[in-house]
Amino acid sequence: MRIAVCSLAIATVLAGCQGGGAVMDGARQFGTGVGAAATAPLDDLNLRREYIPTVLLQAEASPYDLRNLNQCSTIGAEIARLNEALGPDTDEPPAQNGAFLSERAADAAAKAALDAIRDATTDFIPGRGWIRQLSGAEQHSRHVQSAIQSGRMRRSFLKGTGMQRNCAPPAAPAWFRPRGRSQR
Repeated sequence: MRIAVCSLAIATVLAGCQGGGAVMDGARQFGTGVGAAATAPLDDLNLRREYIPTVLLQAEASPYDLRNLNQCSTIGAEIARLNEALGPDTDEPPAQNGAFLSERAADAAAKAALDAIRDATTDFIPGRGWIRQLSGAEQHSRHVQSAIQSGRMRRSFLKGTGMQRNCAPPAAPAWFRPRGRSQR
């Protein structure tokens, strides 16, 4: 808990130069995440489960399915659904949020504080690994990771298919430039 207080104090000092807006954002981020961090043992007991988006479950079931993906626009739409669930692909440039150093410091401090709370609430569980196994939480965690991996694999497959069909991004990698006229 001392780490959480120290992290927020550091963020306050660093954010002072920007008029306190960064401190408020960091405090808001901390406030919204503290409930999830404090109730982290519910995940270990399998009383709360991480949601798996439908698009990732579909990718896990059939990662190479091309049904109804016969046009560049439909491939691009499917890639957009995967991007929404997974975040941007590695071929896409990172978003420039224009955040000041103090804002990034406040965000980092809030994240460190939340991590400290999450660690403190889960460390008191004796035999945590066994409890996760017996409750099914570990199996669900593996299922979440499998769905994420399948989604990434499907997105890569679809971008490769889009390249083969001479589609423009987002139905192909961001760096790809179609030759001549691209398909629709």
